[in-house]
Amino acid sequence: MLTGVLVWTIWILWSPGNVLLVEQELSHHLSGAAAIIFFLLAAMTIVELIDAHDGFTIITSAIHTRDKTKLLWIICMISFFLSAVLDNLTTTIVLVSLVRKILRNQEDRMMFAGMIVIAANAGGAWSPIGDVTTTMLWIGGQVSASAIIQNLFVPSVVCLLIPLYFAGRTMKGKVEEVVTAEEEVSITTRRERNTIFFVGIGALVFVPVFKTITHLPPYMGILFGLGFLWAVVEFIHRRKEDEQKEYYSVSKALQRIDTPSVLFFLGILIAIGALESTHILSHLAQWMNDKIGNLTLIVTGIGFLSAIVDNVPLVAASMGMYDLATYPMDDFLWEYMAYCAGTGGSILIIGSAAGVAAMGMEKISFIWYIRKISLFAILGYLAGAFVYVLIRS
Repeated sequence: MLTGVLVWTIWILWSPGNVLLVEQELSHHLSGAAAIIFFLLAAMTIVELIDAHDGFTIITSAIHTRDKTKLLWIICMISFFLSAVLDNLTTTIVLVSLVRKILRNQEDRMMFAGMIVIAANAGGAWSPIGDVTTTMLWIGGQVSASAIIQNLFVPSVVCLLIPLYFAGRTMKGKVEEVVTAEEEVSITTRRERNTIFFVGIGALVFVPVFKTITHLPPYMGILFGLGFLWAVVEFIHRRKEDEQKEYYSVSKALQRIDTPSVLFFLGILIAIGALESTHILSHLAQWMNDKIGNLTLIVTGIGFLSAIVDNVPLVAASMGMYDLATYPMDDFLWEYMAYCAGTGGSILIIGSAAGVAAMGMEKISFIWYIRKISLFAILGYLAGAFVYVLIRS
């Protein structure tokens, strides 16, 4: 946030004669950033409402296998498709929490957590609402929902299947023991859990449909979905005590969402806006084109870089580097950018929000992840990239 404010301050102080221009540019970029921020806030609130009602137990309670290899495939497939509807961070937290209740061996849990990160990032790449970077490209008009799903689904599947195949060969035996920890008894009924789960998921899935029908920005669709879910929550708990109603309320869900990350995104987007308005990013893009020349290599390198640098500023910078007039909606550049930035972060544990969450939950060390997971992630990333380039060519 400090960076975002300072770059604009430096620009306006060094250009005292362009105050009106700077204010107009700031207003322009703020409107774009606000669209992303409102979308994220509403989506996070919907997910928190589902979680507060124990809605995700519908998925987790259906897993009964004791074979480690089968369990790994089931967990990763759930992570892949769930992250396309929710987001990779929430999906990772939900499924790593589930694995902690099933597996006793620490090494097995870390392996599962690492593969969940790969699956969640791959699943988020092909959905307009599955990853922050893909959402940014969708809201910015660089990609359409139908095209991103159609063109990135197969590469994303390949990006998961390659690591999953090799990781599955390392998993042998049965689950030693189901760890039964004491859990708080939920005061929500099965009917309430199912209602909130399906209404919440439906609200998220409805966003691309809403945009297609009305042509309004995606944040309008997600706000509509949150408003509808809010009404359903209030109706369901209308006869309960105030203390119980408060726990399941939207105001409580807003307190639990990851607000620091939202403010981080805001600061990054404002800072990148200044670099775009001063034409620094366009000059950088021209320099890269002159020195490297191959757009495929440039975007592939951005994917590897996203394993070290957060993919949000990378994609935000790329959106400012390349013009929509030159690279229109659903161009190879934007779709390949969505894939590379979304899945490249799996190469290192610190490369994505999902990886950082798994790192904290299971105490996964940076070196352990490199030794056990990174090679699988690189193979999957390159295989998916090859498949996408092959499809588009």
